[in-house]
Amino acid sequence: MTAEDSTLLREAADRLERLAGRTTGGDWRRGGLLASRPEIVTHLPDGRTEHVAEARARTAEWIAALSPAVAPALVTWLRAAADDGPDPAAVVAARALLQRLPDDETANG
Repeated sequence: MTAEDSTLLREAADRLERLAGRTTGGDWRRGGLLASRPEIVTHLPDGRTEHVAEARARTAEWIAALSPAVAPALVTWLRAAADDGPDPAAVVAARALLQRLPDDETANG
């Protein structure tokens, strides 16, 4: 890895960390009664909940930053970590993703 690569990785991490700090926090979960218009509700550590849509100004950049365009890079990183010997950060990320990603049986609803 070059020094330029290290700088790139640190900048991406720093920017993601700053964005997460100003985004609606908590554990985001899918909810709502209409399958065609599911709601995302954040469950805060103190037990309160907030509809993420109500905090749109704080969440729009987060949603855009983690769009499906990011998936190929994350998939490549996770598979490389599995093949090359697990990177502890990749294991933490995989655990967090598996708590939130639908399995094949629930993928459509």
